[in-house]
Amino acid sequence: MKTANNQLLVIFGASGDLTGRKLLPSLYELHVRGLLPERFSILGAARTEYSDDEYRAFEKVHIRESLKNREVDEAELDSFLRRVFYLAFDSTRSAEYRRLKDRIRLLQQELQLPDRIIYYLATPPAMYELIPACLKENGMNVAGSKDGWRRVIVEKPFGTSLESAERLNKHLIHIFDEKEIYRIDHYLGKETVQNILVLRFSNGIFEPLWNRNYIDSIEISASETLGVENRGKYYDGAGALRDMIQNHLIQLMAFTAMESPSVFEPEPIRDEIVKVFRALRPYKTHDMDNLIVRGQYEGYREEKNVAPDSTTETYVAMKMFIDNWRWSDVPFYIFTGKKLSEKSSEIVVNFKSTPHQLFAGQCSGGSCNKLIIRIQPNESITLKFGLKMPGAGFTVKQVGMDFRYDSLSKNYLPDAYERLLLDAMLGDSTLYARSDALEASWRLIDPILHHWKEEGAKNLFFYTPGEDGPLEKAKLGMIPKECSCQSCQ
Repeated sequence: MKTANNQLLVIFGASGDLTGRKLLPSLYELHVRGLLPERFSILGAARTEYSDDEYRAFEKVHIRESLKNREVDEAELDSFLRRVFYLAFDSTRSAEYRRLKDRIRLLQQELQLPDRIIYYLATPPAMYELIPACLKENGMNVAGSKDGWRRVIVEKPFGTSLESAERLNKHLIHIFDEKEIYRIDHYLGKETVQNILVLRFSNGIFEPLWNRNYIDSIEISASETLGVENRGKYYDGAGALRDMIQNHLIQLMAFTAMESPSVFEPEPIRDEIVKVFRALRPYKTHDMDNLIVRGQYEGYREEKNVAPDSTTETYVAMKMFIDNWRWSDVPFYIFTGKKLSEKSSEIVVNFKSTPHQLFAGQCSGGSCNKLIIRIQPNESITLKFGLKMPGAGFTVKQVGMDFRYDSLSKNYLPDAYERLLLDAMLGDSTLYARSDALEASWRLIDPILHHWKEEGAKNLFFYTPGEDGPLEKAKLGMIPKECSCQSCQ
């Protein structure tokens, strides 16, 4: 992996959960692996009063926790923490940014840092417009030298509707260039997700089959065993459609369905992603009831900070279509939910059955041929196919060939944030969402949200925690995960 140029990373919301749980532990791992620039510093900015040393001690605890059972190299950890600085200031007041500007200038002088700065908005979404506006008011959104630059990383959710996403995009583009805006989705930083592109475009055995002629359907899912826990206030205003499908799963669908780019560079890749979103078949009103199932787990309304009459969905299953030459009439099933039977995120490609089934026990109602790309837990790729059972006759049983990433025992499997942070430092936006792709995805999701708002509790189906969602999902016609024939059970 490449090493980025010398630069400064400013983290707004530096005393918050995301910084302690993900950002600084990921930066520490990059430091240990020698992937940070020689002159690279981190300036945390938040309201909480800390000195530099107090903040380092505070975050040292979080980094230790992130290492879990791994041995801690104290010298290495202290070396990394010497890169970390802190400023207590009020990010809601424009006048306060003069202090931030002065601190940045002082660090650049003392540490010989160039005029290259990344701003990371690890803050509540309400600050996504205010902080950039204050940066612009204080002349901090543009570089002061020819070889300098500014970049801004924006966390999800990027808007809560098409209108809010368009407004936020318009606001940011007036402050930064589009190429300087990095809209992060940590799902795209996972190793298995990136390998979708390699699996498809570097293997001649897959790409010729990757179309409507050979694929029966594709399923993209993310299920959790936990409920909303302590996120009731946020989740009750978001729901599964916004929280998981618009932000994560629809991006996985684009990686799965996109055409090969002309070259493996950020903009050609993101061009192909946009084409997928623009080809999505819009839902008509009757489709929203027939091709989408929304559910809520029993007991959700008793959760902390959840309205007692809430109609927020904790489960969504959708059947959608991509109207283009490659995927015409191939159903894409996307589903996600909380308090389900297992924690899992995966992409399942169901290939078509043979035209004529010759053998007893061959999978009925679907093919024995599946490609399963598991994102979590236990990142892996499995190819399933039918083989003869030992003994007399020709009875077919489904078997699998598996590859698990943890089998690469000599290779470190980086966290998603490690990859995405390093990409932003390098100026590689391949795994970040572009404004036109984001707005195109919202055009599909927005009418559904409006429809549900009008319907209220109508067509909201309840399910028992620990099961696989509401029974009404069966009407979408998803293929069972395993063969339905007796010999495959």
